[in-house]
Order: sequence, then structure tokens, then C-alpha cells
Amino acid sequence: MRSFSLLAASLAAGVTTAAAALEVDLPISAKSDEVDSGFTAVIYDSARPILVGNDGGASTGGFRTFDLDSETNLTETSHETPGRTKLVTTAYDIGGKDLIVTIAQPDSYFRLYDGSTIKQVGEPLAHTLGDWSALCGWKSQSSSEQYLYLFGKSEAVQFLLRSRNGSYELLEIQTFETEVEASGCAVSLSAQSVYFTTKGSTTVYAFPAVETTTAPEISVLGEADDKITGLAAYIGTNSDYVLVAQDDVISIYNTSFALLGSVKVTGDEGIEVKGLNVYQAATQGYSTGALTYALDSDSGKAFAVSSLGSAFSDLGLESYTAYDPRKKSLNTSTLIRPECNLSGFSQYSNNSRSSSLCSCFAGFTGARCEAFTCRNSCSAHGKCVGANVCECEDGWGGLYCAFKVVEPAIETDAYGGDGDDPAIWISPSNVSESRIITTTKSEEGSGLGVFDLSGNMLQVMDAGEPDNVDVIYGFQAGNRTVDLAFAACRTDNTLCLFEIASNGTLQTIAGGSQPTKDGYKVYGSCVYRSQKTGKQYLFVNAKSAEYLQYELSWANDALQTSLVRNFTGGAGGQVEGCVADEPNGWVFISEEPHALWRYGAEPDDDSTSGFLIDEVGSGTMYADNEGVTLVEGPSADQGFIIVSQQGVSAYNVYRRAAPHEYVETFTIYENKEKGIDAVTNTDGLTAVGTALGDLFPGGLVVVHDDANQLPEGGTSDKASFKLLDLRDVLGGALMADVDPNWNPRAS
Repeated sequence: MRSFSLLAASLAAGVTTAAAALEVDLPISAKSDEVDSGFTAVIYDSARPILVGNDGGASTGGFRTFDLDSETNLTETSHETPGRTKLVTTAYDIGGKDLIVTIAQPDSYFRLYDGSTIKQVGEPLAHTLGDWSALCGWKSQSSSEQYLYLFGKSEAVQFLLRSRNGSYELLEIQTFETEVEASGCAVSLSAQSVYFTTKGSTTVYAFPAVETTTAPEISVLGEADDKITGLAAYIGTNSDYVLVAQDDVISIYNTSFALLGSVKVTGDEGIEVKGLNVYQAATQGYSTGALTYALDSDSGKAFAVSSLGSAFSDLGLESYTAYDPRKKSLNTSTLIRPECNLSGFSQYSNNSRSSSLCSCFAGFTGARCEAFTCRNSCSAHGKCVGANVCECEDGWGGLYCAFKVVEPAIETDAYGGDGDDPAIWISPSNVSESRIITTTKSEEGSGLGVFDLSGNMLQVMDAGEPDNVDVIYGFQAGNRTVDLAFAACRTDNTLCLFEIASNGTLQTIAGGSQPTKDGYKVYGSCVYRSQKTGKQYLFVNAKSAEYLQYELSWANDALQTSLVRNFTGGAGGQVEGCVADEPNGWVFISEEPHALWRYGAEPDDDSTSGFLIDEVGSGTMYADNEGVTLVEGPSADQGFIIVSQQGVSAYNVYRRAAPHEYVETFTIYENKEKGIDAVTNTDGLTAVGTALGDLFPGGLVVVHDDANQLPEGGTSDKASFKLLDLRDVLGGALMADVDPNWNPRAS
């Protein structure tokens, strides 16, 4: 980030009035039935005011609209289903229409809907690959041009939304770094500022809302008292308010971040308010306007509305219900002019149109922004056919044709609500009868699933929301040698272990639930057996990047664990996936927003710093890093590391041998012939190079698929995993560094 200077604290100091200490109740006036909610928007309509909310459900997805004036129960008026959706916003008077704007997770396309009819307008726009987390609009008060700000993994994209020649366009103005992943954003018209915050933080950031192609300077507006869960702007007559949700309390600040008072949302228990928005007009049910939000409480997830009138009155705040988002300045003057091909901002030199200087939007070039350009020249695997729009050669896709395209060979039966990191168990008697073990970390279907290599489900084993699963081979349990499946279980923050029977199914074992330390919240996990000592270890991490390493043993006829090391992995960002390289004595860990790291895996290895393999922003790695797996080679310096990158639905391959050279990136498109959908937003993955019979003679890669699209249309509410032939991923030459005879039980 360019700069984070705290705005003068003296502006806030001493300004706080008696009202600032005041907190009043804000009852829930109406709420919807249960839905996977996160963000809200509103459509201003004097006859039928509308609440718009995202639907993050896998099977339903899209967005829903509700009659904002409903009594007690919000009446749903429509449900559009382009796929699981995090984000919604609105834009007014674009080509004579008020628009609902969404971006669906499965395909990363923007879609526009008429705010009156709730019907899609035109074709999907601006394929914007990534895992996006916040979206808000800004209509310039000087030009009346409509802009959108889309936030994701430490970056933001500014777009221009316009109607031209009877159709709609969404043009990228610029992409700039934000350092943090925004979880909410809002725009103040009076301060001419865009505000954003990040999940789990107390900080509100700000940058100027300006029509320019120059990346903005980002500063800190202020610090809230508690972790922020939602953000909105209330447009005032002269100055705006900044609304900051912190679970069930919404604090109200002026644009200098002086606290003016707070409201406490009441009417349920365990309330968390997200996705704040404001309807600033008189309606039949809300004479002084309403607050809309996504509600997560003990009663479940829903959308809700509260009246602002009495709360503002009690806090001595001015209500402004004459706000009109369609209103244009009387003296509008756009910088987007024909002399810059309507594809850049124009500035006249000496007040002469003939000497206009053009600042081109992203993807346009030339003195008059008359030509197209594409990032990375389409990676030499395609041709540039529009502004940053590549037409890729066969076999290439993803970001600017930079990713090798692979098709899945098999899809598992769908099961459970939210899968994650799988494992492959290699059968000692018949490799064709090897098994795939998967995780379901949601409450629905929580546990482990066992599948054969054809993707057929063989077993479901209940477990407390396991995230990652790994296999331990040849563990000595008394006088028996057994294989084990290990996962960290979130429900009770324990280490969960199951015995793997000779046919690959799971069964309980004595001591199969082991505690972690008090107050610790488990997240990712993996296993390591020391080739120095023969001891078996379990790694588990928390989102805080604290790793715990336990020794696993057998005593008193049961499994036992003892803590032997703890350390902070990576740069301290959220971590999840890990995998051990036993011959080299390493553990690789995936830090979601930042990098892939290597540490020594022995308990006495130095863990004060790790070896940085690759980091986000290097040109080859993209956020979020999730699962990581190791493909063994014929020797300890052969083989490959594969890491999933959720934000771009792709996977990086690195050499196993230090310094772990980058090899390639691949992505997984649909297999039309077999009716298997593409893979999006992967969490976990696993791979082995071992020849697994006729189905996978060149080795197997298994990946989690976030949005399981159905052949007949729509999305399944059950998770599936996709199976790939490792030869399709690596190709002929690289397969020479893979061991087709790798035996995990060999000493």
C-alpha cells in the first residue's frame, strides 16, 4: 500500500459530544427466512422499495429481492440464480435504467439486472477472475459517470459502468494494491472518499474518489472500538455519516471519524450484522428511512431491516430522506471525451481540444486511446482482441492465457455441504482398490467420505467438521501395524484419528480424539514421519499461523499425543494447507494471502524463519494459497510441489528440489464429453505419482470443487471432488521426475 498515514487525530479529539457516549436500541423490524446472506443493496422506488441480498448457497446462489416494506417477515419478490454469489450493489439511471450489479463466483462474470423487472439486461460482462470480497458504487458528482470498486485479495479494481450504442459496457479503469483484503466498502459523497475495512480488523481505510487512472493514496480514517463486521455511508445534507457495525452494535461517525453515537441491534441472540446498507427515503413502513443488513444470529442467517427514525432522533442526528441516488449535478462535465476515443480521461492543454492529453483506461493505448493492449501480451498463448481481453489458443486459459488447461477425468459422487482438503490412500494389496478420503467441514454432512477411484462413495464417517485430512502409513499400534487417517476437527478443536481397514474404509480406534491446548482453534493439518528417529508427528495450525507439532505414540492400548513444538508459520498471515517431505525432513506450508514456505519438520529444527518459495505478486503466484501437496520422485531431489490458488481457480507446480523452481500453472475446465463441470475456487488438493491401475496409470490428482455445477443447469448443494490424470497436468517430459512405483510403506 502506498501510504497509511493516520488522519489527524486532533480532528476527532475534543469533538465528541455527550451523544457520542449514548447507545440506543435498534429493534429488528422485519427479517427474511433463512438464507446464506452476506451483503445487501437497495433499489429506491416510491411505489415498491426493494431490498437486494446475495445468496451464497451452493445449490441456490445468485441474489434475492424482498419487499422492503414487509411487516415482520420480509416478502421475497424474486430469486435470480446465476450461481453462488457474495456481492451485490446497485447503480442508478444508466441508460435510463436502475441496475442491480452482481458477480457470480462460479464463472466470475458481472451481470446486470433491471431494478424494476429484476430481469437480466444484456450478456454477462467483464470476466474478472478472482475471489472477490467487497463491491460498491460511486456516481461522480461532477460528471455523473458511474464507477464500481471491486475488492479482492489485497487489490481493488475500479470500473466504469456505462450505456453506449444501446448496450452496457463495464470498462476497467485501473487495478491497484490495497495490502489487505476488504470485507466491506462504502462511499461518502460529501468527503469524496471510498472507505473499506478488512475482516477481523478495527481499522477503516480511506482513499479519494477521483476520476483518474493514477492509483490512489490509501490512508487510515480511524479505529473502531471492536472488530468491524459491516460498513455503510449515510448521505447527509451537508456532511455524511460513516456507519460501522461491530457484531450487534453499529457505531455512527462523522467523516473525520469522531463518534456521534451507537445503536444496538435487538430482537435475537448472538447477532452479527454484515453487509450494511441504507434506504434514505420515506416509505410506507419507514417514514424516516431504513437500515438493511445481512443478519447472522443464533436463529441462523437471514436479511433484516430496522427503522432509523427513532434511533437517529434519540441520538440527536439529522435524518435526510430527500436523498435521490439518481440526482445529477446541474453543471456536469465529463472527462471521458471523443478525443480520447471515450476510452480514457481527457485533459485539455491551453484550453484547446486539439491539444488534449489522454490518460487511457486499462487495456487501451495510443495517443488517443485508440488501440487495444493486453497484459503480458496474452502470455504468448493467445491474441489480444479487446482491452485486456485475450482469445486463447487451444489448451490455454485463465488469466491472459497464462494457465495450462486440463480436463477432469472423473467426478466423485456429491456429498456434504462444504468440502476441503482430500487424501489418497494407496492399497497395499491392489493399487486399483486405493481410496480417496475427503472432508466435509460444514455442519451438513460433517465428517469424512471414502470413495473408490471411479468416484463412487463407499462410506461416510462422522467427524466434527474436519478441514484437512492426511494418511499415516504403517503406524505401530501395540502388536498391530495400521494405517490411520488424521484430520483437525473444528467442532471441538481436537486431533481426530481413524483406523483405515484393509479395504480402505474407516473405523474408530482407541484414543482417536486428542485435545489441543486450551483456547486453541484448529484449522489446517498434515502428518510427518521422521526418517531420523522413526517417530510419527502431527502438525496442526490455527488461522493465526500458530503451528503445534505433536508426537503420536501408542500407550495403554490407545493413541497418545504430546506437544513437542510450536511456532508461527510464514509472515503471520492466515495459513491452512501443509504437506511433509519426509526424505528431506521438510514441511511446506501455504500462507493464504501471502506465500508458500518451507520449514524443517524435525521438532528441534529452527523455526524462527522459513524458506520463501514463492509469494503473491511475484508474477507466478496468486492469492489465496490453499491446499498444498507433494508428488514423490525416484529420489529425494525429484518430484513436484503443487499448491492451489483459490482466487484464480488455478494451481502452481514447483520443483521439489531446493530452491523449488516454478514450473507451470494449470487450471481445470469442464470436460464436455463426460459432462463434468469446471473447477472453481479450490480449497484443498492431493496427488500421488504412483500408478493406480487402469484408471490412473500415470498417477492421480484430486481437487475440491467449490461450486458443483450440474449438467442440466444450476448448482448442487453437495460438494464434489474432481479426479485428474497426473500425466495431463505435467506432460511427458516432466513425468520423468515422478516415481510411478512410489510405495509409502517402504522404509
